[in-house]
Amino acid sequence: MAVIHPSAIVDPRAQLADDVQIGPYAIIGPDVSIDEGSRIGAHCVVEGHTSIGRRNHFFQFASIGAAPQDKKYRDEPTRLEIGDDNTIREFVTLNRGTVQDRGVTSIGNDNWIMAYVHVAHDCVVGNHAIFANSTNLAGHVEVGDWVILGGFTGVHQFCKIGAHAMTGVGSVVLHDIPPFVMASGNSAQAHGINSEGLRRRGFSSEAINAIRRAYKTLYKSGLTLEEARNRLQQEAQQAGDVYSHLSVLSGFLRTVTRGIVR
Repeated sequence: MAVIHPSAIVDPRAQLADDVQIGPYAIIGPDVSIDEGSRIGAHCVVEGHTSIGRRNHFFQFASIGAAPQDKKYRDEPTRLEIGDDNTIREFVTLNRGTVQDRGVTSIGNDNWIMAYVHVAHDCVVGNHAIFANSTNLAGHVEVGDWVILGGFTGVHQFCKIGAHAMTGVGSVVLHDIPPFVMASGNSAQAHGINSEGLRRRGFSSEAINAIRRAYKTLYKSGLTLEEARNRLQQEAQQAGDVYSHLSVLSGFLRTVTRGIVR
């Protein structure tokens, strides 16, 4: 049976796994489901149509599944979906989606989301990401796997951030950041590839060198984005063992709608 502090308010229609822990003064709404091993800290509010997977840890005062901060929202039954093994720190706000988009805000698995982070409506966050304190994602943002966002990073609505990218502290992201790229500044500019992060994740020297050459094609060759995209597609097809990494980059560039950081 779930362990619920006497001061918590849990709607009887909420679906809680047997070993879920609900802390003091937490509030759990009627359309919430929480899977096994998850812990909800003191004073957290979990509301709306929100599903939480296994072994997530929500620290005190988090606001999970609240209505989107969008004037077009009219109480439609949109959702927030959270995967497994995420750490959600103090005062984090995760809003559910809107019917103007896919209707769902999605958080994947094994993400580390630090204090005061805001993830707005219809965002899609992958797996193994780290969002440092006071990072803010506007609506409809897409963040790939293994992304690291430095503290106080602000991301404009509809931007995409590719896998293994990284931003510096205080970055203002107004355009898409391709996979593997490090960016920083206001507004953010590209500053090479996240080579140290790639090494820590087991990328070979061959793969890192291939990604570095691809970065030069994209940023140092004088090619337009379309020309660089076509050349990278050709390089990916000839890349042998590192094909999968270069195809991630070329595939991302086919989805760009706001331009890329320069």
